Amino acid sequence: MPKPYPQEFRDDVVRVARDREPGVTVEQIAKDFGVHPMTLFKWLRQADTDEGAKPGVSRSDSAELREARKRIKLLEQENEVLRRATAYLSQANLPKRLYPLVTELAADGVPVAVTCRVLNIARQPYYRWRARPVTDAELVMAYRADALFNAHRDDPEFGYRFLADEAHAADEPMTERTAWKICSGMGWWSVFSKNKRRGKGRRPGPPVHDDLVRRAFSAEGPNRLWLADITEHRTGEGKLYLCAIKDVWSNRIVGYSIDSRMKSRLAVNALRNAVARRGDVAGCVIHTDRGSQFRSRKFVRALQQHHMIGSMGRVGAAGDNAAMESFFGLLQNNVLDRRIWPTRQQLRNAIVTWIERTYHRRRRQRSLNRLTPIEYETIMTSPASQAA
Repeated sequence: MPKPYPQEFRDDVVRVARDREPGVTVEQIAKDFGVHPMTLFKWLRQADTDEGAKPGVSRSDSAELREARKRIKLLEQENEVLRRATAYLSQANLPKRLYPLVTELAADGVPVAVTCRVLNIARQPYYRWRARPVTDAELVMAYRADALFNAHRDDPEFGYRFLADEAHAADEPMTERTAWKICSGMGWWSVFSKNKRRGKGRRPGPPVHDDLVRRAFSAEGPNRLWLADITEHRTGEGKLYLCAIKDVWSNRIVGYSIDSRMKSRLAVNALRNAVARRGDVAGCVIHTDRGSQFRSRKFVRALQQHHMIGSMGRVGAAGDNAAMESFFGLLQNNVLDRRIWPTRQQLRNAIVTWIERTYHRRRRQRSLNRLTPIEYETIMTSPASQAA
């Protein structure tokens, strides 16, 4: 197929044919420029159409029509990608694999570039996958490893058995042997593992916040400084864990959570309960120790969600959170050590009753001018904010 003539050349030939001298025919000009006479007549008709001298589709209109058709075709392809992707991702109990979907659409005539752009995925990894596709077994193992890693990152003290339970709850069931094999290969060990050094050589992870309190346990108003910590006590059914949050200003326990397992959600739930009770807490500093629950990704994200500021004390320095330790000391003497607790529910009821009835409303504190935390907040706050 011969190459098309350049547009500039066409325009020059048309101008020469129009300005030809008397007696010179179009066929002669076509011969001089090396084009077929019918081709030159067609160029002349198209030039007259472009200038409006004759009816027909001008060259600019034809180009716009071609562009419109290309755009319509592109929009149809994008709609097809979205329709197929929506139907594919809405399937239940199936792994969401986009690369096979790209291949299926390419077989149906949708370019890979269009599909990748609509689905917001890069093309190079797709082509690498095409060169060496991931097997189903490798994909299943990757999903399992991802579930185990998420559980280990949230609760570093869990061993592979507990991590397998957490992965099962995340819809990635596996045997304990498989969980051990993955964790062993990746080096995901419990912080209490026998393979790690115990005693003074073992230290908690690095802090995710600086110490903003430095043992200055005072606040000029509510929701300025909170303290949080976790305690545990044994029952006939096993241990029960309490995470409590105290407002330094009134010594009130603004939020707490009780559970049979000391996971990151224990601290997160306590924080959410405190925020639900107090309302606007933006800018409030919450001071904790370096426990894994307070260093977890979920707890840090909860602080960011409520625009709160984290603070952490030093390692092995109980005085850095002494005001919270004093509350747990009272709880230990007045509830936990008073008797043997056969069930977790009995101990839970006793803890909640002591906090809400005795500590908040009956126990007067010298630091509050011999008022209870509830009385102190009622007197020191305006009526508009007493709803907190």
